Amino acid sequence: MVLTAVRGALGFLSRLPVGHSERAWDAFVGTPAAFPMAGYVVGGLVALPFLAAGLLPAPVVAAAYLGAVVLVAGVNHADGLADLGDAAVVHGDPAERRDVMRDTTVGVGAVLALGTVLLALAFGALAAAGLPPLVAVALVLAAEVGAKLAMATLACVGRPSHEGFGSTVINGNSPRHLVGSLAVALPAAVVAVPSTAVAVLTGPLLALGLSGWADRRLGGVSGDTFGAANELTRAVALHISVATWSLFGGAWPVPLVDWEVLAWTLS
Repeated sequence: MVLTAVRGALGFLSRLPVGHSERAWDAFVGTPAAFPMAGYVVGGLVALPFLAAGLLPAPVVAAAYLGAVVLVAGVNHADGLADLGDAAVVHGDPAERRDVMRDTTVGVGAVLALGTVLLALAFGALAAAGLPPLVAVALVLAAEVGAKLAMATLACVGRPSHEGFGSTVINGNSPRHLVGSLAVALPAAVVAVPSTAVAVLTGPLLALGLSGWADRRLGGVSGDTFGAANELTRAVALHISVATWSLFGGAWPVPLVDWEVLAWTLS
């Protein structure tokens, strides 16, 4: 059941050739923990370019990371961010904002939202590429798990605005289901605390704020809100984790491995 849910999650959250089936989809929407589980797979793949940190120029590594994100994760979630950006700049009631989100025309709000998040992600990747390779991989992985944990949080605490993907995932789930998602995300959080911990925790915190905003402005959470939460969390979590590492460093919760020495040895 769990593996089926993860396959369903990867089929929706990535472009990986895992196939699509109704059974996998049903298992996925009924298992919020499948979001962060899929985050490990996606995060591990998009973090691979950072193994070359120190060997290749940082801009090359950062560009390879951005390319990997597009190749592995696709652009579906970016489309949600664009729609939410257009809705955010509209003056009107929730119904009018939802109408704007359904419009296929790209407005200034979408351009601003996509441009800002893309630039933030690029600069975050550039900063991560200046860290020891294994540290950078750990932070990027944690940011991706945090992004998927943000979506799991919306699935557990959100209120759907209308029938669609949002209502399909939210209905049947409750805040108590978030415990399983947090437990799944724990390994990514403790790899190099506190840096990886803040990356993972960015997900649920941002999701709670976004859910409140969506309730007020959109009448609830939609599929676009899920996509926007993923894109926003990835960029914000990467910046926060890099900044935390720069300020405080990181260590295993049990002093078994010196990450900096190990990364220097392997590089």
